[in-house]
Amino acid sequence: MPNRIVLASGNPGKIREIQSILGPYRIVPQSDFDVPDIEETGTTFVENAIIKARNAAKHSGLPAIADDSGIEVDALNGAPGVRSARYSGPAADDQQNLDKLLQEMISVVDNHRNARFRCVIVYMRHAEDPCPIITEGTWEGTILRQRRGINGFGYDPIFLLPELGCTSAELAPDQKNRLSHRAQALNTLAEQLGKSRL
Repeated sequence: MPNRIVLASGNPGKIREIQSILGPYRIVPQSDFDVPDIEETGTTFVENAIIKARNAAKHSGLPAIADDSGIEVDALNGAPGVRSARYSGPAADDQQNLDKLLQEMISVVDNHRNARFRCVIVYMRHAEDPCPIITEGTWEGTILRQRRGINGFGYDPIFLLPELGCTSAELAPDQKNRLSHRAQALNTLAEQLGKSRL
């Protein structure tokens, strides 16, 4: 069992979230190894996660985890999808992406605003791993017309969870980390890691 796994991200919040679920392993950011960023040229979440995991494993010499995630809106044929982080352009920020999505949805009636967050996580034992572990989680909701809540990031303020009556931005961080698409994918990964020879 490896005692360290490199995460293809430098996001401290993401590191904490992953560490809390993958307890036996020490999750270290790729910035500790000066891993260069790599362009996400895939057309699917799986392809992009593999690209990032392979890059992190190659430059660190350690097993690597990468995730790729985004929001899929049924009325927009699954957009923004893999382009969620750059929906309004390559240098877009969360606010610009959210504003564009609200604009695209302005004429969509309330009962056709279904959406989901999707997360794919890839674990590679090494850069040439021919059979990486791939897990996925989805979180169903609907798109609001106005923002609600101050927690979270990205599209959280307009992603309503009907069964809870609140947006993901209105959830406490620990509650979100138990329910989210990323938490689902991570819990499945933890199960798979426990069964596999690492």
